[in-house]
Amino acid sequence: MIKKLLYVALSALLFVSCKKTIELNTISNPPLIQKSVIDSLIRNDVNLNHSFNWKNVNDEIVWSALQQSDHVLSIGYRPKNIEVTAENIANIDINNNEWKLAKEEVSRIILKCEGATQKNLTIENIELWQENTLPVMDVMVFNFETVKALRASPFVRYAEPLGYEPKQLSGIQQSMSSSGCGSNVPNPALQLGVDYTNIIPNSKQSWNYVYHGIPAAWTKSTGKNIKVFIIDTGCELDQENLGNAFNQGYSSGRTIEKIVTLPQSTFLGIATGPIETSDDGCGHGTSMAGVCAAPRGIDGAVCGVAYNCNLVTSRAAEDVYIDESREAKGVADAFTNAAKRTDVKIISMSMGRITSSSQITDAINYAYGKEKLIFCAAGTSFGWTSGWFGVLFPASLPNVNAVTGVRDNNYNNTCTDCHEGTETDFTVVMEKASDESHPITLATTGDIPSTIGGSSVSTATMAGMAALVWAKFPAYTRDQILSKLIMNSYNYPTKNSNVGWGNLNVNNATN
Repeated sequence: MIKKLLYVALSALLFVSCKKTIELNTISNPPLIQKSVIDSLIRNDVNLNHSFNWKNVNDEIVWSALQQSDHVLSIGYRPKNIEVTAENIANIDINNNEWKLAKEEVSRIILKCEGATQKNLTIENIELWQENTLPVMDVMVFNFETVKALRASPFVRYAEPLGYEPKQLSGIQQSMSSSGCGSNVPNPALQLGVDYTNIIPNSKQSWNYVYHGIPAAWTKSTGKNIKVFIIDTGCELDQENLGNAFNQGYSSGRTIEKIVTLPQSTFLGIATGPIETSDDGCGHGTSMAGVCAAPRGIDGAVCGVAYNCNLVTSRAAEDVYIDESREAKGVADAFTNAAKRTDVKIISMSMGRITSSSQITDAINYAYGKEKLIFCAAGTSFGWTSGWFGVLFPASLPNVNAVTGVRDNNYNNTCTDCHEGTETDFTVVMEKASDESHPITLATTGDIPSTIGGSSVSTATMAGMAALVWAKFPAYTRDQILSKLIMNSYNYPTKNSNVGWGNLNVNNATN
């Protein structure tokens, strides 16, 4: 909170000092549609269609949402006679001449419409962040005519607010700035035989592993030579089990890489915040990395599901709710980064949002086209989605495997705060019915475990189990591995309408 207040104060000072540089003239725009109206529209659309897409609303709503967020418009472009689909986006080269010309056409529209109020706007400084892979642009938009012209252009696939998310759905403005953060602390009250089992050489096995046959599967596979890419809030640099102790005990010869794709904070297109690092300021990303890949070591810490897999962690957001434009950009860049790595097999993301983002969809479809197996969290309520929202975006997308959590006494009964719906594909046991306790994972620092629940831990667990299967069958394709997972899950051959294929028995899947 202190960091955010300092950022706001700094932004205000920069705005005053940079007024001559940015200088916005006044033009006639339509009246704003209030946030409460937009938020109600989003909720109603979700209730009817299980999702919200900006393509289905008019120009006035898009423009009003822009003005009441951070003004960043996400634009997907294309040559006039070429369709961009989920099937062909991975084969597009935006450096080809026809794609360059299409981008220039879009840039001219922006320059013409926004140049009326942004005096120093040029073709060279239109884009807020440089894009090297996808046919998209992120620009600051203040004028209604810009939105109207872009959405009518044959060179534009979509033009939508990148950072607008509803925050008045309950009638009370809610802060999402710390969703999923701050709880990854050591819990010395955890009990042997209840919360964990001791395993050799000197490690802790979470209580829920036996429900999926993980200990038995370890006799056949440990995830060796499979690289998992975790998109989250980063990885704590002070957690040695995800650092210089990543290889210890039964975990050896593997690699860990920590990157950052979250862009620097900006104010009216000017970089104002510190350059982001891969360090986890939230704690959530560290806990996900621990669930999936913590070493089976000698220091008494928790053992991850795929304790011999290789790992990449990307700091793509500040918290698990993707409600800022730079977080959406960070997530999209993480997916394209993972997609272009030939050694990455599995992508796992335990974050989400209410509205859809076409830019994130493009990035996910790009990664899918590069044969990545993708798992995303179906959603865990923090009050803002409780009781009315099903599977969150992007887990709701067809090229994503949505994962949620269930209780230990009923495999079709989701956890207290877990989301479910027709888009759900897999479940993981992660909550005890008796006391609602959750699996253990690596805390931010040290060897004493923390606990983590919801669809988040379910997703990281599922990614780890998929790594075990792929390591056992390294010649298999992505689709063959997915078939293995489906055919060895609890509800197969009949997919449940709320919890999908259900719990994977990874011991059977590694036979």
